[in-house]
Amino acid sequence: MDVLLAGAMVVAGLAISGLSVARLNAGKPHPQMAQATQPLQSTPGAEAKPSAPAEQATTGARPTGVPPEPARPDADAQKAGAQPALPPAPAEKSAAPIKDR
Repeated sequence: MDVLLAGAMVVAGLAISGLSVARLNAGKPHPQMAQATQPLQSTPGAEAKPSAPAEQATTGARPTGVPPEPARPDADAQKAGAQPALPPAPAEKSAAPIKDR
């Protein structure tokens, strides 16, 4: 009895799916249109203005005006009042070794 009920449910599902597909295909086809963007128009008076600023020439070299400084000054510099650029690093946390079971 259960097999007959399951078979009837499968047949009903296939019938509903087939009717849905048939209804989708039965409608008249819709023409597909592509929407194009309008051509770009220039601003009035754009011919007199420069299109873009001149690019700056970069050499890719490091600037030489400012000498590099260490993140942590040495002890003599700290005595003289130099402040470290970075905060002190946090202490490493260690736990007891994992016991074997």
